[in-house]
Amino acid sequence: QVELVESGGGLVQAGGSLRLSCVASTRTFSTNGMGWFRQAPGKEREFVAGINWNGGSTIYADSVKGRFTISRDSAKNTVYLQMNSVKPEDTAVYYCAVSSLARPGYSSSLYRYWGQGTQVTVSS
Repeated sequence: QVELVESGGGLVQAGGSLRLSCVASTRTFSTNGMGWFRQAPGKEREFVAGINWNGGSTIYADSVKGRFTISRDSAKNTVYLQMNSVKPEDTAVYYCAVSSLARPGYSSSLYRYWGQGTQVTVSS
């Protein structure tokens, strides 16, 4: 049974920071890309950031570029999303996911395993 568990969400003021974590239950994903997505109320799930299997390559949505940083620690089976200079429009449930390839991608259809999500709320 594959399990992804996100943590680190919460309430933060605009301009503040949060670090999300996603722990995988197995080291099988050490050769897979990983991604973070988010879904705000009434909106579709959207791509936020992705990282390739060895952490050497990352991609970001334009809306978070320069503010968010994705990283991974394969020894801990963990991927992180450092969120800085957060804005109210960053409010959403954040999900981590495992890519079916060694690289991440912008489309959710590329990802085969998903976590349950962690709520991030940014107050103005």
